[in-house]
Amino acid sequence: MSAFAKCIAGLLLMLCSLPAAAHKPSDSYLSLSREADRLVGRWDIALRDLDGVFDLDRNRDDRIDWGEVRTRREEIDRYASSRLLVSTSAPCPLRVTDHAIDRHSDGAYLVLSLAAACSGEGALSVDYSALFDIDAQHRGLLKLETAGGTVLSAVMSRERPRQTFEPGGASRWQAFVGYVRDGIVHIAIGYDHILFLIALLLPAVLVRDGRAWRPVPRLSLAAGTVIAIVTAFTLAHSVTLSLATLGMVQLPSRLVESIIALSVLLTAIDNVVPFLPSRRWTIAFAFGLIHGFGFASVLADLELPRGALALSLVGFNVGVELGQLALVAVLIPLAYLLRRTALYPSVVLRGGSVAIGLLAAGWLTERSLDLKLMPF
Repeated sequence: MSAFAKCIAGLLLMLCSLPAAAHKPSDSYLSLSREADRLVGRWDIALRDLDGVFDLDRNRDDRIDWGEVRTRREEIDRYASSRLLVSTSAPCPLRVTDHAIDRHSDGAYLVLSLAAACSGEGALSVDYSALFDIDAQHRGLLKLETAGGTVLSAVMSRERPRQTFEPGGASRWQAFVGYVRDGIVHIAIGYDHILFLIALLLPAVLVRDGRAWRPVPRLSLAAGTVIAIVTAFTLAHSVTLSLATLGMVQLPSRLVESIIALSVLLTAIDNVVPFLPSRRWTIAFAFGLIHGFGFASVLADLELPRGALALSLVGFNVGVELGQLALVAVLIPLAYLLRRTALYPSVVLRGGSVAIGLLAAGWLTERSLDLKLMPF
């Protein structure tokens, strides 16, 4: 077996080993407001994430009620206080002052009201370490309102658990870079988005000849197809990402996730038994509109003011595009080199599409069950 064949076989094995579920990433939402000598805020943590730490659903009915949370409330408060540390020139110990429930696009969240004495001026540091031990991809999405009324934002991750906000506007650039990075990560861990693009792009180096495939004679022909697909997908998801993040159009998270899984399944089936439009860019555009709602779920739930929202929206979208381009830069040259081998149409295109379709069918089934944890 050639080196290229081994590489493709390895990629197929990776597809088969992807997680059976690909959801909106695990996020918590932290809003802090800094005043002259105190800090107040709220911290929204998904009940499903707290269940992973405290095993709240003791009766295994896929619901979390108030009684189940109440029995562990003091433990939750201690956990929160130990995993979120704020300081200026001295530590600002946070206290949980109240509890509530709220519903985000992906389910029910416990809301912890926070307060702290926080005297002193200058830089404010936030150290975040919640939930990383149970989910390495978890993120804390932070919105900070300064004493002067400026709103700053940041993404807290396992790789970047500490953020420092200097006086003035320097942190705006840091926030922008953080959202670019988060957009790249969102693509890297968004298996459904990745597989949708792979399913769209796998036939780009071939031309359908009746029921058979023949290789494209020149790279320029494949490049034209790839550019059309990526451009259509980018335009479509950018439109709905912006509309959803600005609150102009909203769809239920479970519905969006289910349609995304369906888009992956239908595109994979079309690679084996063609039934969708032959111009793949039209498929990319149509389904890209739905994928944009999936991209928007993180930013919409953070509820940033318009000024900060524009910054985070642009940064996140830039990151998504960079992630897509990286995928194309790896996939297309390799596919072009393999296009004339018997391995490509039979194993890579058809076999890879079958593997993608099976994964998508599993996602669609799981997401359609609607097993959200209910609010208490």
